Amino acid sequence: MTYRTLDADAILTTCAKLSARIDERFPDSGLSNVARELLELSRESRRRIDDIRKPFWPVRIAAGLALALIVAIAIGVGASATMPATRIELFSLLQFAETAINDVIFLGVAAFFLLTVESRLKRRKALRALHQLRSIAHVIDMHQLTKDPEQLLSTGMTTSSSPERGLSRFELARYLDYCSEMLSIVSKIAALYLQYLDDALVLNAANDIQNLTSGLSSKIWQKIMIVDGVAPSEREPTARS
Repeated sequence: MTYRTLDADAILTTCAKLSARIDERFPDSGLSNVARELLELSRESRRRIDDIRKPFWPVRIAAGLALALIVAIAIGVGASATMPATRIELFSLLQFAETAINDVIFLGVAAFFLLTVESRLKRRKALRALHQLRSIAHVIDMHQLTKDPEQLLSTGMTTSSSPERGLSRFELARYLDYCSEMLSIVSKIAALYLQYLDDALVLNAANDIQNLTSGLSSKIWQKIMIVDGVAPSEREPTARS
């Protein structure tokens, strides 16, 4: 076992335990449904990462055959080309050089395209998964949005459009803490794609998600600190799980 890389199985296990804890604490709640969705997304990411780590042999074989065909055509064209008959045919020599340079550039572009087909397919799959992670991070943030610690400090009049706030101090702290934990898992799943795919676009997308989840968690922990500063009720449990 190594502690220098993220373990996809360990992250999946942690996500499953978190989902169970949320379902036990807040059964049939919106947050519990989001946790189950995150668990399913973790399983899908585990399968996608396994696919990304494996070579795409059909793509490699097709690219190799296409590249060999292009090289064969280039050799045939080069063998059929003729140099100018005399040294004084400068214009013909320039035409021949221009044609040769264009062929070399075309071969280089074609080779680069064929050799990077596999990495581009893997990148597309990773970016699609990272987009889903970014979306669920915003969904988690929406669930904690109305969980305001002010309800514990003020007994002001509510309106008909006020959100339902029936959570106790302990329940509110647990709710917010669960949201922060889910955001951390989202960040770690994003880092898994970066761990197994060295690509600049994937790096930027994963970093964006990590910055997003870090910023959202900071807002949540500000709420938790306010909740922790409120004197607990004698009937409230003291242990957290």
